[in-house]
Amino acid sequence: MDSAEAFAAIALCAVACDGSLGKKEAHDLRGQLEYRSPYRDCSEAEMGDLFDHLLTALRRDNGLHQLINDAIPALTSPQQETALALAAQLVHADQVIEPEETAFLATLCERMTLPTGKAEGIVEAIMVLNRDSLAS
Repeated sequence: MDSAEAFAAIALCAVACDGSLGKKEAHDLRGQLEYRSPYRDCSEAEMGDLFDHLLTALRRDNGLHQLINDAIPALTSPQQETALALAAQLVHADQVIEPEETAFLATLCERMTLPTGKAEGIVEAIMVLNRDSLAS
């Protein structure tokens, strides 16, 4: 797995970790990737092939965890940081966090090879960013 596939795999796992992948989640995922290198240079067909491949892997037994296990070693530390931040953003974007999503982020933090506390700090910052603090 190369870094582009690994980065997309973690993002896909974030939107699918609750057991479903709806149109809005797929749209949000695509929107987060389309302006990043190397995805911005990919054709629709190339992006379709990438996600077809990742979805096939995701549907296998233990697919989500296996995709994470395969993806993390393919990413440098800065890439892991960004992939984790994007995963947290995708999970928190609707401001409704399901238990499966919390468990997914905890697992992702544990498996990242980042300095102690760094992964948790990234997730915490994204949570604060998405908090509706002015709601009454």
